[in-house]
Amino acid sequence: MTQTQPLSGYTLPVFACAAALAALRCLRGGIQYVDTVSVDLLEPQVTAEIPIEQASVLKTDTALGVTRSEPGDNLDLTRNTPVWAMVELHREEGENGGEGEQIVIVGGEGIGHHKAGGGAAIYDYAMRLLRSNLSRELARGEKITVTLILPSGRKLAARTSNAAFGVVEGLSLLGTTGISQPLSAPGQLEVYREQLQQKAELFDTLVFCIGENGLDLARQLGIDPQRLVKTANWLGPLLVEAGFQGVRSILLFGYHGKLMKLAAGIFHTHHHLADGRREILTAYCAKAGMPADACSAIFSAATAQEALGQLRALDAATGSNWVARIYGEISREIDLRSADCIFTHTNQRIPVGSVMFGRDRKIIVKSDIGDTFLTQIC
Repeated sequence: MTQTQPLSGYTLPVFACAAALAALRCLRGGIQYVDTVSVDLLEPQVTAEIPIEQASVLKTDTALGVTRSEPGDNLDLTRNTPVWAMVELHREEGENGGEGEQIVIVGGEGIGHHKAGGGAAIYDYAMRLLRSNLSRELARGEKITVTLILPSGRKLAARTSNAAFGVVEGLSLLGTTGISQPLSAPGQLEVYREQLQQKAELFDTLVFCIGENGLDLARQLGIDPQRLVKTANWLGPLLVEAGFQGVRSILLFGYHGKLMKLAAGIFHTHHHLADGRREILTAYCAKAGMPADACSAIFSAATAQEALGQLRALDAATGSNWVARIYGEISREIDLRSADCIFTHTNQRIPVGSVMFGRDRKIIVKSDIGDTFLTQIC
């Protein structure tokens, strides 16, 4: 039997952009039906043909476009989810077309918002994608308001970790590319290996990020995007591959609830295969000398983020420094275990550093090695 390569699809921002383009075209030139639109993905620099399910004028200068998400061979809960975009066209008088932005993008029902600050969870790539594609079809003096809607977004969000990152009541339009890679399919590991091999030819130090939140935060800190390696849950195999490729050093950059698993020697981090977060935290709390009742409370925490909150509350109440001590020890063990994993399989000694962040996207701890690497590459 021959194995077929997993099929890639497109990320949610691409479908949101396609729906908006379809709606805008209904308003332009009296078009009554749109069956497909071309979306320039920007990253990568290719054009995608996206089917449109429905598009219609709702009233004067307002139209709605509808498409459906197709993420490819990926275990993605947004598969076949409807994506709506309502476009309102404003025509301004005068040579300058009035003041203000030409394209205003709004998060409607099903688009999550940040619990802190309240802004819509529409990230940089989605914004650039929409503005770039839509602006090409606007004449001078024309402005539009685009309201993005995910009718099933609120329901689907309950099945994600969005709340752990402070996004509530809907899904994020998050991503750094238009291509949705099948992260959980076995064939994806081979794709990641090839990407790592290419980057290993360019950089001595690589930065491993488990998911989009890590990639996004790493860019914000000024790390060269070409240095970043997305690993999904395949941390162990990719650490080993880095050893075979002669990478000089590695910085692990991730959400603490995922990355701490490495401190227990868990190198495939998908929760369906292995979890152990509360056991790991509780063990390190006990090792640090925390009272038994506090350790018991940590063990009973529903999530790693909740446990972190308990440690922070204890520090604030008692003037202690449990967070720094416990997470510092965990980060050092992550570094050691990761380096040992590489050596065991490749006989290569490669230093590994780690940086862990919380749901607020703020760094909790940098190991000593991780802090050194971060300073060198930023």
